[in-house]
Amino acid sequence: MTVLSRKFLQKEIKAKRLVISPYNPKNVGPGSIDLTLSNTIRKFKEIWRTFDVNEAADYKNITEKVKIKEYYIMEPEETILAITKEKITLPEDLCGWIFTRSRFARLGLITDTSFVQPGSSNKPVLEIHNLGPRPLAIYPGTKVCQIVIGQTKGAAKYKGKFKLQKDV
Repeated sequence: MTVLSRKFLQKEIKAKRLVISPYNPKNVGPGSIDLTLSNTIRKFKEIWRTFDVNEAADYKNITEKVKIKEYYIMEPEETILAITKEKITLPEDLCGWIFTRSRFARLGLITDTSFVQPGSSNKPVLEIHNLGPRPLAIYPGTKVCQIVIGQTKGAAKYKGKFKLQKDV
């Protein structure tokens, strides 16, 4: 696996092969790009019945959309779905992995590692968990995760269900 460093990330962004919108050059680190939380999340409804996990499963049936005005309090053991402010567009020979920034992981806030497909162009959805013992206040605009960009061997294009995802 080849991971792009700052120099190569900036080169790909300048060439408009890697497009991040909105883009903040200060978010480009030595080997990743920080991504920020939008003000929209999905929290799980308090439904206490079995939900079938199969190909027909739709997360929208067991979650509700919430707009965050100032902050959202995540309770211990709570999971939410969030979306980044940034839309990421990758060429067919680059892919990405999204990881929690360690400063927040040390508080118990975990973003599931997500794979960003080559040739995709959307806003990544984040599955965020509070694994800590205390409530955590999360704020829109916080750089909660980072994307690591890698080069693929050969070209491929994502054509799946979430290829045009703009909302959580």
